[in-house]
Amino acid sequence: MKYTYLLINFLTIVFPVALSFDKRVAFHKSWRFIWPGMVITGFFFLVWDVLFTIKDVWRFNPQYVLGINIMGLPIEEVMFFFTVPFACLFIYTCLNHYLNYMLSDMVSEIISGAIAVLSVLVLIFNYTKLYPLVTFSLLLVLIVLFEYVLRKRWLNRFYIMYIVALIPFYIVNGALTSIPVVLYSKTQTMGDRVWTIPFEDHFYLMVLLLMNVGFFEYFGKKGVAKDE
Repeated sequence: MKYTYLLINFLTIVFPVALSFDKRVAFHKSWRFIWPGMVITGFFFLVWDVLFTIKDVWRFNPQYVLGINIMGLPIEEVMFFFTVPFACLFIYTCLNHYLNYMLSDMVSEIISGAIAVLSVLVLIFNYTKLYPLVTFSLLLVLIVLFEYVLRKRWLNRFYIMYIVALIPFYIVNGALTSIPVVLYSKTQTMGDRVWTIPFEDHFYLMVLLLMNVGFFEYFGKKGVAKDE
């Protein structure tokens, strides 16, 4: 069905949009802080996606997309870079509102250190494959930048959000990879999968969310300071 990917995007965003107007969280009031970062990050990932499609790292099953392309990508793929971050930022905001608990600085640094070590190991053993090479290089740079250079303490909350976001991630990405809407190269990926989801996709998501949350925090604080 050509509406499959479009429907997945719609289901990803419909509940976060509807619940954005809940009076307790009032996520709609934060929308103005979301869009700048989503546009910047979306453009970055759009270029990444175009290059990977050209290199045949992945491709899209024409049976499940509308056939409307932007820069050679299905329009649904472009929408993905807005629907998924929007839904995850909604989760992030809700957790910040309802969950008083946050990771200690030490635990956050241990997690960041473990991710950095994992990234280095993956790069050592898979540097000839484009998907792990680019994904884990960017992840390593962002982790070192946010945790050890800029010392951003929102990482204490980010990791909790990421674990929660894995639940809808397995539903959405599971659908995309099991139908399959997205087809992956066997030579440019590690080949390891969790269910039908490539191992790298978990950390592709982390890079996407790190950039979006980073911009959300930056523009949010800038906006609050301006309002005061």
